[in-house]
Amino acid sequence: MVETDTFIDEAVAEIEAAIGDANAVIALSGGVDSSVAATLAHRAIGDRLTPVYVDTGLMRKGETDEIRETFSFMDSLRVIEAQDRFFERLAGVTDPEEKRHVIGEGFIAEFEDVAREVDADYLVQGTIYPDRIESEGNIKSHHNVGGLPEVVDFEGIVEPVRDLYKDEVREVARALGLEEVVSERMPFPGPGLAVRVVGEVTPEKAAVAREACHVVEEELEEYEPWQAFGAVLGKATGVKGDNRVHGWVVAVRAVESRDGMTARAQEIDWGTLQRIQSRITGENENVARVVYDVTHKPPATIEYE
Repeated sequence: MVETDTFIDEAVAEIEAAIGDANAVIALSGGVDSSVAATLAHRAIGDRLTPVYVDTGLMRKGETDEIRETFSFMDSLRVIEAQDRFFERLAGVTDPEEKRHVIGEGFIAEFEDVAREVDADYLVQGTIYPDRIESEGNIKSHHNVGGLPEVVDFEGIVEPVRDLYKDEVREVARALGLEEVVSERMPFPGPGLAVRVVGEVTPEKAAVAREACHVVEEELEEYEPWQAFGAVLGKATGVKGDNRVHGWVVAVRAVESRDGMTARAQEIDWGTLQRIQSRITGENENVARVVYDVTHKPPATIEYE
């Protein structure tokens, strides 16, 4: 495991050396990885750092409000409302790798716009070791690694937690004094709900996935999963009231893991699964079926795309 105090000192010194007297923006998602990177960078360069949170329309329920509250101590925080731009970019895109590249390019475009406003030469990211391994190993591109465009309008990209696993990042978060809501937060994919929607991403599908994820996280809290969510797979026939419907199929996924490189599907009791399906189908008239994914990683990945 990482020696946190030593790591923090070395990471702050590395950021100072990399950025020097320049300004930087940081891609802030609210997850533990980017939050740790932001805190380290803030220690290193202070108000020369501009945190940028981009609301893509693919975020968790209530995420944007939580970001504003959690990071209100950073006066330079920018919240970018970019939902329309991202859904336009994703229109007609069905290939998982293409989705990730489209999202990566979209993020970079937003960060570059802010960077020009604040005269920032550097981009700080919360990329961690599994992100790099999966991208380099052709398992999948991460929006902040393999999903980046070949040319970016930054003098450099700084990734202070690039060699850490998720559990090590959490240790650093605790050592930095970050609130438990951040340090213990369940992982959420950088591309957001786009990888929890199989096929083309639309505002309707994203809304279904967002509500399903909210239900799953609430109902499985006592199980303390490493990651748990709902994903929209496609459509199937169902019956609601006296009507036959062709509604969305939602897959529920809950896994146990240490670092995300491998994972085991969690055993969830029947009563809990029935409560989850009842809420998801009852709270969204467009959902016809709920299924539970029992596949480990490998052979599956944790996310669907």
